[in-house]
Parts: sequence; structure tokens; C-alpha cells
Amino acid sequence: MTHVRRFDHIGITVADLDAATAFFVGLGLEVEGIGSVQGEFVETVCGIPGAHCRIAMLTSPGGGRLELSSFITPDHVQGSLQPMANEVGLRNVSFEVGDLQAAVDAVAADGYGLVGGVGTYEDSVRMAYVRGPEGIIVSLFEQLA
Repeated sequence: MTHVRRFDHIGITVADLDAATAFFVGLGLEVEGIGSVQGEFVETVCGIPGAHCRIAMLTSPGGGRLELSSFITPDHVQGSLQPMANEVGLRNVSFEVGDLQAAVDAVAADGYGLVGGVGTYEDSVRMAYVRGPEGIIVSLFEQLA
């Protein structure tokens, strides 16, 4: 029996919702909606009494969705700001781009840099990890073939 019908979204908790949203919009995602949620529903789902958060739902040109959440109450708990790819947890959020160097240059202009370098895999894909807002690792890749 299959329980999953489809993939819906990835959710990332951030401290600065506006900065994180601007970063992903700069990469080409579109804001589907912005709102807030509080009360019994979010308290039950998150298991956090008094939870109240702002949410930005973003969509990519290919249809993938990314939910960014920032807690108003209780205060957010700071995670590692410089996680490496081998740290347990969400490893990265990945997007295909048309021109990897242009995408890397665009995020660099906003102050976000590479985690390592640009790699090529079997002459078919070029990829780089970029450290985005609040340490989020974003994988950007370009198909070569």
C-alpha cells in the first residue's frame, strides 16, 4: 500500500524571513503566498505550546515548493550557521539553473559565497554548493549534456 500521493514541499525554519525570501526570489523562485499561523493547529502539529510563525511559500519554475517559516513565539533556537554537507540534518536544497556561473555570481553579489568550489561530474553536470542566508546550503547545478 502506498501512502504518499505526491511530494508537496520542503520546509526550512529561518530567523529572518524577509532575507531568506529575498535570497530565493533572487534565484528565480516566486512567492506563492505569505501569511502567519497560530493557535491549536500549529501548536498540535509542531508540539510547541504558544507557537506563532510567519510563513512564505515559494514555487520554482519546475513546480517544486519551498516553505520558509520564522517563529514569532517562542523565540527561534539558533542552529549551526556554518553546517557542512556531512552534518546530520537537511543537507541542501537543490535547484537546476541555466547558467551556473551567472547564478553563482548573482548570489555572490548579494554576499553569499561558495561552500567549496564548482565541480563537474562526468562531463554532464556542473554543480556548486552556495551558503545562503542563515547557513542554508543551496546546491545549484547546470546540465551540460
